[in-house]
Amino acid sequence: MAKIMYIEALKSALREEMRKDENVFVMGEDVTRYGFGINRGLVDEFGPDRVRNTPISEAAIIGSAVGAALRGMRPVAEIMFVDFIMIGLDQIVNQAAKMSYLSNGELSVPMVIRTPEGTEWFGGGAQHSQTLHSMFMNIPGLKLVIPSDPYDAKGLLKSSIRDNNPVIFFEHKQLYTQKGEVPEEEYTISLGKAAVKKEGKDLTLVATSWMVKHSLEIAEDLKNKISVEVIDPRTLVPLDKDTIINSVKKTGRLLVVDESPVSGGLQGEIITVAMQEAFWNMEFPPRRIGSLNTPIPFSSALEKEVIPTKEKIKKEILAMFSN
Repeated sequence: MAKIMYIEALKSALREEMRKDENVFVMGEDVTRYGFGINRGLVDEFGPDRVRNTPISEAAIIGSAVGAALRGMRPVAEIMFVDFIMIGLDQIVNQAAKMSYLSNGELSVPMVIRTPEGTEWFGGGAQHSQTLHSMFMNIPGLKLVIPSDPYDAKGLLKSSIRDNNPVIFFEHKQLYTQKGEVPEEEYTISLGKAAVKKEGKDLTLVATSWMVKHSLEIAEDLKNKISVEVIDPRTLVPLDKDTIINSVKKTGRLLVVDESPVSGGLQGEIITVAMQEAFWNMEFPPRRIGSLNTPIPFSSALEKEVIPTKEKIKKEILAMFSN
């Protein structure tokens, strides 16, 4: 295995799938040179027809991707910040997500929208630091993928590109420079299968994206006091309910950590699933941690007050065992 950065794992997945299938192409703003660098160098191998710079119009990017997918291509559209995806909501919600249903299954929309989300390391403010994946769980017809490390990022992106449904692929910006081991041979990861990142017997800690790293570090810190099982859903739609439910039945306690706002978020959905199927196994009321229901501040100090942090997660875990 090679130890590579998250962004390199994404680039490797794109390169392999573009070599494998000539219908795969990349499009978006500054994808040939700038941005976060995931696509850098691809244009040299595949040319400007398959690595296409676009105007600054998210509606046009996503709409063009939908049209190309309907014609049999497999576009990977990059939206530079998830905050800007709002400009293309009609194309996502009323076109990409609906076409298979409206055509009685005769049409498919095999496209991927890659987009970074989450808080910045330099203070991105309210319009560049949002975490929006939870809201898309309310849109039937979409698949939602949210990898937390380089291994998952590569395997899940390859599977997303091969999927015949529209996929939104969420990448936390804080993860881009994180390193992890990735096999040199080809592999994929099935959508809809969670990963037990660390086994435990006292508490089920379900975490997503950047929060998985925090959760694993906390689990290691507490290992002599509390045995924490860390579960990463990896895909929000489809959601691997069985892995979560089976873990809660074993541990009797559940904490869900996600950077999206708590109100109406993923956290509550997972808790509801667990309560419906594992209520009688619960030894303590389930808890959830997310961002406050406020825009993300520009100030880095204030930003930490709004989003989940290691300190907040650890404090909540200890409170769940205070009796």
